[in-house]
Amino acid sequence: MPKEIKRSVCPFDCPDTCGLLVEVTEGRAVRVIGDLEHPYTRGMLCPKMLHYEETVHSPLRLTTPLIRTGAKGGDGFRPVSWAEAVAEIAGRWRAIIEKYGAEAILPYSYAGTMGLVQRNSGHPFFHRLGASRLARTICSPAKDAGWQAVMGETAAPHPDSVAKSDLVVLWGINAAVTSIHFLHGVREARKNGARVWLIDTYETPTAAAADRTFLVRPGSDGALALGLMHVLVRDGLIDPAFINEHVQGFAELKEQVLPAYPPEEAERLTGLPAEVIEQMARKYGTAAAPFIRLGSGLSRYGNGAMTVRTIACLTALTGACNKPGGGCFPGTATGSAFAMKEVTREDFMARPSRIINMNRLGHALNEMADPPVMGLYVYHSNPAAVTPDQNAVLRGLAREDLFTVVHERFMTDTARYADIVLPATSSLEHSDIYRSYGTYCVQRAGAVIPAVGESKSNWEVFCLLAEAMGFDEPFFSQSADDLIDHLLAIPTPMRSGIDQEALSAGRAVELSVPGGTEGRFRTPSGKIEILNPRVCHPLPCYLPPHGEKDPFPFRLMTAPTLFALNASFYEQEELRRRQGGMSLQMNPDDARELGLADGERVVAWNDVGEAAFVLRSTPKVPCGVVVAEGVWWLAYAPGSRSVNALTSQRLTDEGEGSTFYDNRVDVRRDAADKIV
Repeated sequence: MPKEIKRSVCPFDCPDTCGLLVEVTEGRAVRVIGDLEHPYTRGMLCPKMLHYEETVHSPLRLTTPLIRTGAKGGDGFRPVSWAEAVAEIAGRWRAIIEKYGAEAILPYSYAGTMGLVQRNSGHPFFHRLGASRLARTICSPAKDAGWQAVMGETAAPHPDSVAKSDLVVLWGINAAVTSIHFLHGVREARKNGARVWLIDTYETPTAAAADRTFLVRPGSDGALALGLMHVLVRDGLIDPAFINEHVQGFAELKEQVLPAYPPEEAERLTGLPAEVIEQMARKYGTAAAPFIRLGSGLSRYGNGAMTVRTIACLTALTGACNKPGGGCFPGTATGSAFAMKEVTREDFMARPSRIINMNRLGHALNEMADPPVMGLYVYHSNPAAVTPDQNAVLRGLAREDLFTVVHERFMTDTARYADIVLPATSSLEHSDIYRSYGTYCVQRAGAVIPAVGESKSNWEVFCLLAEAMGFDEPFFSQSADDLIDHLLAIPTPMRSGIDQEALSAGRAVELSVPGGTEGRFRTPSGKIEILNPRVCHPLPCYLPPHGEKDPFPFRLMTAPTLFALNASFYEQEELRRRQGGMSLQMNPDDARELGLADGERVVAWNDVGEAAFVLRSTPKVPCGVVVAEGVWWLAYAPGSRSVNALTSQRLTDEGEGSTFYDNRVDVRRDAADKIV
């Protein structure tokens, strides 16, 4: 049979945004491999995407619109036409608006697709409708806030520059799972003699890429940074010339903050021995170009922004951020590469509507008034699984007076509570353009196969809804490719000099890193701002995480897994099998203390909820910590809940982000326990 090889892009929420080559036969994707010509990902794919065709053509795909016929949370649906589904949605929304106002309708979406058009295509529609706006802060806004407090809009170095480092610090990042292509540069650095450290809360798979692993108490990373800075200053392992010229607030840090964090105090807070902290500081202070790769997990605590801010200050003391191969890499900020206001169209709002934080969806659905949330539209997200305080979310979704529409590829936990389910395309079935938050690459992709069944893209559905609601703006009459062409026609500094022809042809191209720092920092003062009078705490300090006040004995790590991405990929049976089931990892000493056996069914619980797991005993997890990897669909969970039944709606210190890693639990044997 004739086959074609077509280029595409991984659409999922990962910093690397891999280039794909898709083998297509008779309108079906039959094989997916990495694109060797991609300048950053270089043909390598993670296990999740190696068989993306199995997701695209899964027998679990939704292929027609559905209307609920049974109880919410169940399987009772009947197929309907698109015309009937759209008319029903428009009619129900008009009734809600007439009685409660448009702010009673709430969109809910996040990063199920990262394409600039499909991900953001709901914004102009809901702005025009006058609906409530969603604060999309579930991932790492605290990380952004902490970085910006010190570095402002200063660009991160190119990720491959790590190859020139002589000391690589993987701080709070399980790169083997969440950023595998970054490890290419790490391996190059190691070949050239660099040492590699991993700083984390348990021994993740990334430990295999490190020379040393340092385990700290969850939420104490900022205390470690302060302890390291104390030793650097005390022992003269700093760069006075760089500090004098390029750093604001060093004297205040030295006099008002660091005396309180000698290694002994850092040991008390982090659990790392004082002598180890001394050794780390000396190695860091004498390295020629130390490079810190900063993860996002350490920002998902009540002190997340301050933690990131404190680590960013660490790089300023030695001038590492001004050395080739040195500095700190929190991620790339490539948003200015495109004029995104042309997609989001905030100008369509008649007036600014209220903003609801996505981490507090449970509160919004159950307690919010004036007006209450009466209509919920979910697209490329699965809040019943991924949102904190799962019990509150499910209780809200079960409301009979809540009209819920879910646009999805699969019958997810959220879709089971919908009144109307709309079938969504995969990334191989629609057009989009992608940028990255871990590289400086951008890439355009068109549809490489026809839509599966009657599925439609986000953009197509919002255009249909706009027509049904009587919106007459020409904006809603264009195609996704029209909008992409419009974006590309607007020049921006970040795209100047790139190969426009290659980009238009679907090849990945690299943006220019916005200037080398070379002593130029994009902050209000033009310097690295250790002292920042514009924020709540003008100087960095240690703030305890929320969990310090919780009465439960175990710190819960809601960690990523190599074989899923949040709640995505659970449609692939082989990936579920390779995860080994929904498990809770615990140190053997803790398991013995509780009288629990490996493979036994246990329940983790706290004052938010409880969830059943299969116990996995492992020395890679320190005492007092338990680890739950992945966000399982309830259909495949041992009990009736998954890990977010244990996470709270509490927010971070800055950025109003999630605190997924800042929760404590207790563990007991399940009454229905069995060895598996």
